[in-house]
Amino acid sequence: MAVMPRASPGAAQTPEPLKVGSLKFGTVNWLLDTIAGDKVDIREGVRIERLELASNQATTVALQAGAVDLIVSDWLWAMRQRAEGDSLLFWPYSNALGALMVPRDKGFTSLADLKGKRIGVAGSALDKSWLLLRAFSRNKLNADLTEIVEPVYGAPPLLSEQLRLGRLDGVLTFWNFAARLDAAGYQPLIDMIDVMTELGVTPSPPLVGFVWREELLRTKPDQMTAFFRAVSGANQILKNDETAWERLRPAMGIGSDAEFGRLKDYFRAGIPTPWGAAETQAAERLFGILSELGGPELVGPRTRFDPTLFWVPKA
Repeated sequence: MAVMPRASPGAAQTPEPLKVGSLKFGTVNWLLDTIAGDKVDIREGVRIERLELASNQATTVALQAGAVDLIVSDWLWAMRQRAEGDSLLFWPYSNALGALMVPRDKGFTSLADLKGKRIGVAGSALDKSWLLLRAFSRNKLNADLTEIVEPVYGAPPLLSEQLRLGRLDGVLTFWNFAARLDAAGYQPLIDMIDVMTELGVTPSPPLVGFVWREELLRTKPDQMTAFFRAVSGANQILKNDETAWERLRPAMGIGSDAEFGRLKDYFRAGIPTPWGAAETQAAERLFGILSELGGPELVGPRTRFDPTLFWVPKA
């Protein structure tokens, strides 16, 4: 695993900024806003220059083009790029995954109850949560979920609206959309953390994290150590400080107090613990499941599990 020396907390602020690309309405902005709002960046001696982009594809293109130093993406994508020769590294951002959300008044208590129903799937047929739910279905119901339900693929906001209109019987969606549905009276039929546990993927490894090129540890080593200290500090603030959340509220697109509360709860539940050997082993197990169902279209033709992707800082 790649390591680098830890800079002292009192290191002088460098004039060279770290350029971070993020989705314009992505939840990573809550973290970055907290770093700025609580002046964590100043305390840690790091300058952060933010570039907000319109889509996940735009963030990955920006990283590959050198327009930004870091983005938030999933490690499966980063591992595929690493297999292609791009020396990327990964550090966890969030362990929040999502859930299969259903109406509370329909009497659904298990996956078997959804036989013959229309289920929205955020993303495409290669969505990682969908592939994991299919593997779970094979284990629990002895049948692929694609043979049991009618999947409807689409963007999360559209699927949430279709669920509210009664045109879908459930939605497998990302954690922040699941939180909003939870607040609106829907409930998780199954959480993706539980799915991974049932599949033997424990401890649950974060899928999403900061991704950057190895050379950044050589060209901006002090900035990198300071940045990740700032990220950890901001996570602790968001875990414990209600005032920080009140400052974020105007930018969160909140529809109700209940929605605000559930988004806080889901975010806090997803704050990752340090990555270690157990998480790497679980990630390898997860990679095997996903590559079996997703094949080369998902992981690429040459990708093998590469534990050196996961960066672990020195204590």
